[in-house]
Parts: sequence; C-alpha cells; structure tokens
Amino acid sequence: MPRTPIDIPGRIDYLSILDQDGKVDAALDPHLPDDLMMRLYDAMVLGREFDGRMLNLQRQGRIGTFPPITGQEAAHLGAAAVLEPSDWMVPSFRETAAELWRGRSMESVLMAFNGYNEGWQVEEGRNDLPNSVPVGSQTLHAVGIAWAMKYRKEKHVAMTFFGDGATSEGDVHEAFNFAGVFQAPVIFVCQNNQWAISIPRSRQTLSKTIAQKALAYGIEGIQVDGNDILAVYAAASEAAARARAGDGPTLIECVTYRLMMHTTADDPKRYRTDEEVASWRKKDPIPRFQTYLKAKNLLTDDGIAAVEQSVKERIQAAVDEAERRMDGTPDPLHMFEHVYEAMPPHLRIQRDAAARWLDESAEEV
Repeated sequence: MPRTPIDIPGRIDYLSILDQDGKVDAALDPHLPDDLMMRLYDAMVLGREFDGRMLNLQRQGRIGTFPPITGQEAAHLGAAAVLEPSDWMVPSFRETAAELWRGRSMESVLMAFNGYNEGWQVEEGRNDLPNSVPVGSQTLHAVGIAWAMKYRKEKHVAMTFFGDGATSEGDVHEAFNFAGVFQAPVIFVCQNNQWAISIPRSRQTLSKTIAQKALAYGIEGIQVDGNDILAVYAAASEAAARARAGDGPTLIECVTYRLMMHTTADDPKRYRTDEEVASWRKKDPIPRFQTYLKAKNLLTDDGIAAVEQSVKERIQAAVDEAERRMDGTPDPLHMFEHVYEAMPPHLRIQRDAAARWLDESAEEV
C-alpha cells in the first residue's frame, strides 16, 4: 500500500495587539474597561516595584532567596485577570504579581521568602494553591482540580503557570494528555522567558514554538507576545470562555523575557550577554502599556508619578508589618502543626519530647 498523508487538524497563531512602542492594532484592541486597565497598570507597577524592594531586602540579608519577576508582569497578570474568584489559580514560583492580584498579601510573600511557613498559608476563600518549586509538577494539580470541577458540573476553570523549561519535564506532558483526553477546563500558561536557569530555549526543544505542542494532544494552542498585556488578556479570555463552555483546555505560550536573575542565588552574566538583555528591555511591558493608556487619555505623567508613589507607600507599609510579625523568635513547636488534621500518636510523642527539651534548655540558660 502506498503512503498516504494524514490530515492533522489545527494550526498555531501568533497574537500581538500592542507593539513594543505602544502602538495598538485597532482591529484587535479588546477595548477593556477603563477601570480594569488602570487596575492592571497599578498591578504591573506594584509587581515591578515590589520586585526591586525584595531584591534590596535580600541583598541586605533581611529576606532569603527569591525569584524575581521583572519583565514578565504582563505574561501572568494579563492571564490571571480573566479569572473569577471561584476559579482556581495554580502558580509555579514566578507569578508574584498575579498572586497579589488574586488577593495574596505582600506581607505573606515577605514572610514566606524569609522562611516563615505562615507566609505560605492561603487565606480562606482564595482559590489558589501555594507556589510550586518542583518544576512542572503543579500542572498535574491544576488538571486534577479542573477535572474535579467538570465532574461536579461546575462552570469554573483552573489556570496554571509554568516556564519553558518545564516543558522538558514529563509531568507537563502527562498534564497536557490527561486534560485533552478528558477535556478538562484548564488553561496552561507557559511563560517562555527564553531561559531555564542557564539552559536556553534552543537546547530544550527543536519545535518552532512551544504552543504547537498542543496539537499533539488535541488541544487548542496559541502563541502570544507575552510583553503585550492586551494580547495575553485576549488569549486568556478566549481560553476561559472555551473551558467554561465545555470545549476543553488551551495552551497559551507567552513569549517574554526574564530581565533579572533566575533567583537571587543566580548570576545570569555567566550564561547570557548584556546585548541580549538590552534588546529585550526595549520590549518592556510597562512602558508600552503606559503609552497606550496615555493615548487613551487615561494616564498622564503626573498620574504615573502618583501610581509609583502610592505603590512605594503600600510596599513600605507591608515591609514594616511583615518585619513586625517576624520580630522575635518563632515557636519551634509550630513545625508539628498543620501536617495532619488530627495529630497521630507518634508525632505527639515527638512534639512532647521537643517541648521538654526546649524547657530544659531554657532552664539551663
């Protein structure tokens, strides 16, 4: 029998609405409500300024290692902004601005990166999971949540974030496959920031895009300019509508760039050039959105200064409150709490032994 071509449906589009100079494609402009755009702008500036403040605190030894988000604000805020409170967000570890958008406090971020387990506690009623450090594992959690919501006939969605490096992990492909087979209402948001720590995207896959991997699993896929908050929002909005309608998952590849280090324990100068970073700084998502908002008469130079001042005051208040909460010595016995609903006998024995040791040590002092 001769070979015959197999007709494989699907294609991958690239979406860009706001170019790097802030010029909008009028035909694609989603015309978001003015108040939403101003909230998104405020959130982007907050994410950027908070990032810089945390870097200063880390260098001063006042918090521990953390992963900066500078340059990627649009990629996760534009996506998270389409979620409703009843939806679920499952982050990796570089979505701080989106977590703040969803209601996480800056104080909890500061405490978490200073080693306080209280900082990882998700407030009651907020449908978000804590940060996930094992690369790609959170995608499985998101699919499980989405499948449960579909089983319960709930019209909600789950959104999960991961980096380009995570697509080299088997967990991510298992998540794609399960979501496709069971048409789970999940949105996969890949923040393709070009580097998996020191490994460039070109060493992770020969695929022209990451988005095209969706075709292999029979799900929708799209590549967007991840530094264009309008394009990210538009793609995420379509994906959410599709998921709520029962039409299954979507993979959104946000092409963006990590302008800073992978974490504060990393030295990016060892593996990438200053010229590369400079070329991506020209595509910074915040200035281009500023230009767009100015053109719509929603923002002025005075307005920019006012937002920056407000953000700095909020950050300072959060730093002061976090340091107040962290003042003093934490109770070591807290390590035994929140593991089991009812503490098992063997753990209670260990806790009692630790309590006796602490009391004896205090008496010796």
